[in-house]
Amino acid sequence: MDTGQTQVCDHALTQVFSLLGKRWTGMIIGVLLEGPLRFAELSRSMPSITDGMLSSRLGELREVGLVERQIIEGPPVATIYRLTPRGQALRPALVALTEWARAHMAEPPASAAAERS
Repeated sequence: MDTGQTQVCDHALTQVFSLLGKRWTGMIIGVLLEGPLRFAELSRSMPSITDGMLSSRLGELREVGLVERQIIEGPPVATIYRLTPRGQALRPALVALTEWARAHMAEPPASAAAERS
């Protein structure tokens, strides 16, 4: 139905999806919701991500105050990443999105996938 009015996307929603909509960003936050991890542990938890991309995304998340980095003096020197309280505040939203995805984006049955091949 045309009401003659143009709908404008909410600015806050636009901001959140411009950040979380980037590939890997939501996954990184989801992994860090389980607790702090070293860079190598984060990398292993997402086997398809390159170290360069992980480093880039972590930098972006640090810039907006969702992730913090702690350097542990060695030997060996270690870098640990953890969510800030602001990052932790995303937990309810990510849990809700996960539940929605499980309910509405289920994997197609094996027979349907085979037919498309």
